[in-house]
Amino acid sequence: MTTQTIRFFYRGSVREVRDVPASRTVLQHLREDLHCTGTKEGCAEGDCGACTVVVGECDTHGALTLKAVNACIQFLPTLDGRALFTVEDLRDAEGALHPVQQAMIDCHGSQCGFCTPGFVMSMWALYENQPASAGLPSRDEINTALSGNLCRCTGYRPIVEAAQKMFDYQHYPRVPLERAPIAETLRTLQRSDTFEYAAPDARGASFGSPVFYAPVTVEAFAALRAQHPHARILAGSTDVGLWVTKQFRDLGNVLYIGNVAGLKTIERDAQTLTLGAAASLEEAYAALAVDYPELAELWTRFASLPIRNAGTLGGNVANGSPIGDSMPALIALGAEVVLRHGGATRTLPLDAFYLGYQKSALQPGEFVAAIRVPRPAPNLRFRTYKVSKRYDQDISAVCAAFALRIGEGGTISEARVAFGGMAATPQRAAHAEAALTGAAWDEACARNAMDAITADYQPLTDMRASSAYRLKVARNLLWRFHLETRDAAPLALSDVNAFAFEADEPGEAVEPGKAVADAAREPS
Repeated sequence: MTTQTIRFFYRGSVREVRDVPASRTVLQHLREDLHCTGTKEGCAEGDCGACTVVVGECDTHGALTLKAVNACIQFLPTLDGRALFTVEDLRDAEGALHPVQQAMIDCHGSQCGFCTPGFVMSMWALYENQPASAGLPSRDEINTALSGNLCRCTGYRPIVEAAQKMFDYQHYPRVPLERAPIAETLRTLQRSDTFEYAAPDARGASFGSPVFYAPVTVEAFAALRAQHPHARILAGSTDVGLWVTKQFRDLGNVLYIGNVAGLKTIERDAQTLTLGAAASLEEAYAALAVDYPELAELWTRFASLPIRNAGTLGGNVANGSPIGDSMPALIALGAEVVLRHGGATRTLPLDAFYLGYQKSALQPGEFVAAIRVPRPAPNLRFRTYKVSKRYDQDISAVCAAFALRIGEGGTISEARVAFGGMAATPQRAAHAEAALTGAAWDEACARNAMDAITADYQPLTDMRASSAYRLKVARNLLWRFHLETRDAAPLALSDVNAFAFEADEPGEAVEPGKAVADAAREPS
């Protein structure tokens, strides 16, 4: 096998890399090979944001797009055909600071400085992606841009102020990055067929070394998957990356899905929203929120923006984590998963895809090609809720999704209830659904369904929550759903948070107007 060279745009020119392991991270390459130490290593798992860099690639129209990602979990071969920007790129040739950097200084947004380059790169991505015609970004947009960066020195107020101030400097005219020449360079680097990379062994031979395959067509990906059924499929590396950085695992052959344009498509017809498996989480949730605006909060609370920029919805579904936040909502909406083996495809309901803990219905050589979500139905009442210790960038203790179709006469014609964090897989609540179906959506119905939930789940106790807490949260979230969607005077979120929920102990009285129990309140 002939080893191909990793080629990417960096610091004004095309850089070529060979003779490094395929699992070498972008952060390792920057710090250890290039000695560019502005990018820091903190957690090595994509959580703290100290390693944030910006990756550029051409979209379907050939224009350059910029996305903040975590360098600590991105493997170097994934840069092939792309551009890499780090904090060293920001100062101009005369040594003047970029407005992002100057704003951080002027607003006292840095103290120890370790996390500062990561904040700066997240802010730079916001700066470059904010159209001048759109005005200043909102506070929510700034918070989203900074959701993947953690700081314990200055706190967030001066950093948020810097993100606002960076657009105001009169003596630093806002000259966006010259995207067109970079996009033209990237187009010359694009592969027309499968990119194969393998690091040579100590003797300089590539034969027998693990291979990084990066096909560009769906057909080539399907053929390689059938040929190498045990190869590790790599999407955004937001989970697999940790297998290397935290568990020091050998991945073996890797089949990269990130260059397959045909698996990144997002399409709508009258009945279905079809999300390609390689569509990023950010793009997939944006499409879902158009049809289901109730997903807006879950979208922004799913990990962080750099993780959503890199990770894919198909990877999240294929992973099948019992605490994955996407699956309860998709299951409640009746989503289907499209599986492909070679040229053949089959479709399964998503709730039938998970067979057990980290076990799915995927057959050897098969892969997730797309997720199909029904378009909104008339008289659908839908909500999702995430309960975690932290509001941003935290793993759920419980994630709930409820979808009811109200038929003629005000009765529930169909009920779909799904939870994450309550079982070995994302799982529907069959007993609760049975209690809801055919009943009027009133308080008695909601109470019966709350009681039925205890027959659906026997959750574990772990570091995130106890079994009793999870059951109470599950019950109370269903009650909250009732309060928000009932026919008789639905309550707004502010009203729900002041409404009495079930008592902490059996038989304990609940005072009228008592604040919602901690077990039922989402962090704020």
